[in-house]
Amino acid sequence: MTPRTRRSTRRQATQQRATGHAVVLGASIAGLSMAQALAGGFDRVTVVERDALPRDGTHRRGVGQGRHLHVLLTSGRQALEELFPGLVGQLAADGAVHADLAEFGRLWLDGHSLALGPAGPADISASRPFLEARVRARVRDAETITVLEQHDAMALVTAEDGRRVVGVDVVEAGGHRAIRLDADLVVDCCGRGSPTPRWLEDLGFAAPPVEELKVDLCYATRQYRMPPDVLDGDLFAMVGPQADDPRGGWLARVEDDAWTVTLAGMAGLRPPSDPDRFETYAASLHTPVIAEAIRAGDALDRPVTYRFPASRRRRYERLRTFPDGLLVAGDAVCSFNPIYGQGMTVAAMEALALRDHLQQTGMPAPRTWFRQVARLVDTPWDLAMSGDLAIRGIDGHRSIGARTLDRYLEAYLAAAEHDAVLGVRFVRVTSLLEPPSRLLSFDSIRRVLAARVSSRTDRRGVNGAHAQDPQGSINRERSAP
Repeated sequence: MTPRTRRSTRRQATQQRATGHAVVLGASIAGLSMAQALAGGFDRVTVVERDALPRDGTHRRGVGQGRHLHVLLTSGRQALEELFPGLVGQLAADGAVHADLAEFGRLWLDGHSLALGPAGPADISASRPFLEARVRARVRDAETITVLEQHDAMALVTAEDGRRVVGVDVVEAGGHRAIRLDADLVVDCCGRGSPTPRWLEDLGFAAPPVEELKVDLCYATRQYRMPPDVLDGDLFAMVGPQADDPRGGWLARVEDDAWTVTLAGMAGLRPPSDPDRFETYAASLHTPVIAEAIRAGDALDRPVTYRFPASRRRRYERLRTFPDGLLVAGDAVCSFNPIYGQGMTVAAMEALALRDHLQQTGMPAPRTWFRQVARLVDTPWDLAMSGDLAIRGIDGHRSIGARTLDRYLEAYLAAAEHDAVLGVRFVRVTSLLEPPSRLLSFDSIRRVLAARVSSRTDRRGVNGAHAQDPQGSINRERSAP
């Protein structure tokens, strides 16, 4: 048998194994992406969602953070485009901003304004309801996918031996009519409130170990209409928290020429919901870019708030036993601090991973799946933990290695203030386009050391040309990485 024949035979066997009915719990971006991935391998896919799902881009109760600024990292945009071909073009045609936000953005990190330039493929900037509505419409258009709204999953159904999940019992929201959905696979995309740990214990399995870091994050968000020349034509600004100042803010143009402004506080600091105090809080950030922008704009609504207590990772990959026919994905596995914008991106990447499993090797065993998910989560989780623990008000273990890395990153960001190669490289790493090791490459270290030597020279008065603007204005010099 030739290699090509073996591949063809394996592909046919895979298609035969992956028939049947799959049930996805939750119609978030994670659940919708999973449904799309499963549709290529199963005869039928049912998405169960407790909310009534709006047909337009309005907010829904089940997405508590939906009014706040969301970031779809470049790698997440690429993943969604692969799952839903043509989606990015549709989003842009419907009014979303489609541009390289590194080239047309401003970033202040650790008090430094990063020099930036083109970072790669264009990004999408849009509100969460706008994005979710269009992804949901694509899922509804699929012939093999059914969306069951206003139903809540109550319990798993298992085979007689209790070792395999064969369905799920759901109940109509607000009522008592129960439905049993037989399934060859159930995928939990219920988010932070995932019922799977409780269900596992009810079935006699162990719940997964949990890692958690309390960040005590609070958001306050308003929508604005801005003048055309705001930010001098740029589309995005971020003022990140600093080690001794857990406040931050984000400003981004979204669909319909509106702008979303989100202010944040960590370690118990609360941005206000009062309109006047909202602007005062913006003015208290260490650079005035957001305050100046909103003073020039017109508010479209009152501030709304949202609290996020802790980043949480459920370590399913460490369980020795787990029932067949059940997988977990998205925030139900790992819920990141949302200031890093990783959640939707990681969920889309997990959906791509499942699609690849179905196409290449058939439905993955749970332990295989959770090891794959752990590999996808490791980098964004480590990046988020590093960023959170750099803030002094966050209580957590800081190893000697982590403290050493923090000092290097402080020097890196200071150097990136005048070196667009370093600035763009940092953006590409945090966008999950490149591994964190790129920040420690020989070229990166050489550039950081050169900047330190230059800085010492400046302080001696030999060359003051690169002294930092005391007002924190952005370095507008841009160059490609």
